[in-house]
This record gives sequence, C-alpha cells and structure tokens, in this order.
Amino acid sequence: MIHDMMPGTEEQLQKGMTSAYVGIDPTADSLHIGHLVSVMMLKHLQRAGHRPIALIGGATGMIGDPSLKSAERNLLDEATLRHNQESIKKQLAKFLDFDSDAPNAAKLVNNYDWMKNYSFLDFIRDIGKHLTVNYMMAKDSVKKRLNGESNTGLSFTEFSYQLLQGYDYLYLYQHEGVRLQMGGSDQWGNITTGTELIRRKLGSEADAFALVCPLITKADGGKFGKTESGNVWLDRRYTSPYKFYQFWLNVSDVDAAKYIRIFTALSLEEIQTLEEEQAAAPHQRALQKRLAKEITVMVHSTEDYEAAVEASNILFGSSTSETLRKLDEETLLAVFEGVPQFEVSRDELNQGVKAIDLLTEKAAVFPSKGEMRKLVQSGGVSINKEKVEDTDLLIDNKSLLNDKYLLVQKGKKNYYLLIIK
Repeated sequence: MIHDMMPGTEEQLQKGMTSAYVGIDPTADSLHIGHLVSVMMLKHLQRAGHRPIALIGGATGMIGDPSLKSAERNLLDEATLRHNQESIKKQLAKFLDFDSDAPNAAKLVNNYDWMKNYSFLDFIRDIGKHLTVNYMMAKDSVKKRLNGESNTGLSFTEFSYQLLQGYDYLYLYQHEGVRLQMGGSDQWGNITTGTELIRRKLGSEADAFALVCPLITKADGGKFGKTESGNVWLDRRYTSPYKFYQFWLNVSDVDAAKYIRIFTALSLEEIQTLEEEQAAAPHQRALQKRLAKEITVMVHSTEDYEAAVEASNILFGSSTSETLRKLDEETLLAVFEGVPQFEVSRDELNQGVKAIDLLTEKAAVFPSKGEMRKLVQSGGVSINKEKVEDTDLLIDNKSLLNDKYLLVQKGKKNYYLLIIK
C-alpha cells in the first residue's frame, strides 16, 4: 500500500503512538470505494496502536483541489457540509473505533471549524509569507493544470488550495499532535507543502512526515470504482449491498489479488493460501469470493452479505421459490436489472388469468401459444422459480413477489420481469 514516504516516517511510527490524518472530501453524503484506500490506511494505523484522525474538508471542499481535476468543482453551503459530515462519520465508524476510552481512539475534525473565522488578511500574513510562488508552481498538480490542453487554466482560488491544506497540517500539528499526513499519491505535492510550512513556521527541528499510497487502477486500464452506472458507493441508497457485493465478485483475477491486500485485514498467510486455491481452480474464484465477503461484511453487515449471496444464486444457481420470496424489492430489482420487463395492469390479475394468456397476450414473453406449450411440456418454463406444468395455471395477485412482480424463466438463462401496475 506504500507508494512513497518521507525519510524518517518509519522511525517516527516506531517511536510510539503517532497521530496521523487523512483528508476526506465532503462533496457527497456518502463515501465511495475510491475513498476506501485512505480509510484502510487509517484502519491499519489504528490496529498498529496509532491514533487516526479523519479530516473532513469542509473549508477546502468549498474551493476544490486542482490535483488530477480538469475543472473547478461545485461549492457547497454549510448546512450541506454538516449533513455530509455526519453521514460520512457513520460510515467511518464501521472501520475505525471513535468511541472507546483507548488513547488511540479515532477522531473526526472539520477544517471549516478553524478556517471560517480566519480573515484573508491574517491568513496571507501568517501563512502565505512562508511559501514562495516558485515553490507552489513547481508542484505537479499545478503544472499539469497550467500546461493542460483544456485551456481552463487555474483560478487563484484553486492555486491557494495547497496553502489551505498545508495550514490544516500545521493546525493539527499544533492542536492534535499530528506528525503524519497520509493520502493517495496524487496528494504528495499538497502534503509536502504542509511539511514544508511546518518546518518554515516552527523551525527545522519540527518533525512532520508524509506517506502516500498508490492510486488504485484496474488491470485493463479502466478507472477503479467506476461502473456503467457511476461510482460504487458505500451507502446502500446509492449502491445496493447486492450490487456492491457483485462489484467485488466480478473483478479480474489480477485485480482480486491486488485488492485483497489493500481492502481487507486478512493476513499474508491467508491471502497466499487463497492465491494457491485460485491457481489450482481459477473457475472457483476463491479470491473474488473472499474479497467480496470481507468487504461487504465490513461496509454493510453479515446479513447483507448473506442476502447478496442468496440473491446471486437466484440468477446463477439453483435456488428455490422460497429464496426468491425472501428478497426485498431493492435487491430483487438490483438482481434483475437489465432483464426484459413488461408492464401488466393489475386489473388483469384481479380475477386471475391463465399463464398461457398472460405470457403471450398480456406480456409477449412467448411469440405464440404453441411455442409456450412446447417449452412447458419439456419442463423449460418457471414462474417465480416454480416449474409450470400446466399452461392453464391461474395467476392472480397472490402469485406476486412483493405484491408487484412476477419472475418468468424461459429455458435456463432467459429471465423476464413482469411488473404489475
């Protein structure tokens, strides 16, 4: 997980309990899996006896960081920031211990709290004078934007971002005893600006360190954590536990071997055993299954993980009607997203309707009654995972899943979802 660190970082961590922080952008009320790398860094830090601090960038979130961005981001108001902060803390609590009496209990801070009353004049007098424009211009994140092809340039607001992030480090150094800032490798320039500011402001004997992890990539060069429908979120309102589980289950073998080292707390011995299993029987996907389990339980719960496995079996395995009926609506729709759907009026079902009429006339699952009869005779048609043995089977409102859906299976792999409205 280590891409680079300043000389002396390891020695600092070996001295005793070290307070270290990671900055988190609060532009949404949920973290996505792109944030998980730095969250896992904090988790490992706390497990090793050190004190993790999560910094919500309330003030910096109002400005926008130029690193690897091609345009300025939207600015947030305080009410939205506070709401986002509370939501993020709840998610972080699944990874970090905030509430115990341990000396290394985690802490959440928001830089808006110390920036909101800091006047511009005071800031440029106290902080701005310590760093030259030449020093700030030499940072990669700034150079890339100034030499970029987009011609958007770099606003003064964004240029000042590294000063603000540097001041956060100085503030936490003085008020929380922080000696280390961590983040992704794209943050190296901003983090080292902080260590430089601390040295210039407090003297060369002030020890402040930086440690960054590699940016996570996919083996095929695609962007990690992005799917066709956007980010993979930790909040179930945006990404259902089933879809979250499926994301990890479907990563490539190469990526699974990398991700299991980063996103789980498994020992190297356990990982090596899994890799041996994977090499012996790649089709069993031992790495992906364990990765998906560990991370789904950590972010959601054991119950959500078990429900996701059951839901997967409905689509890919031999599950029963009982399993199907246990699915909540959210998971049912997530599992069958993308299968052909038909809308049928509830009036059609009030009196009951024969399966053969429903699946040919009301919803064109079969092009003809003859074709349906033929497939029913060979045992190839199921409704809600129950084999249809009689084409005149009566379907009514009692047949529905979640009082709204019928799942029709034609052959082994063809599913259709009837939505009763």
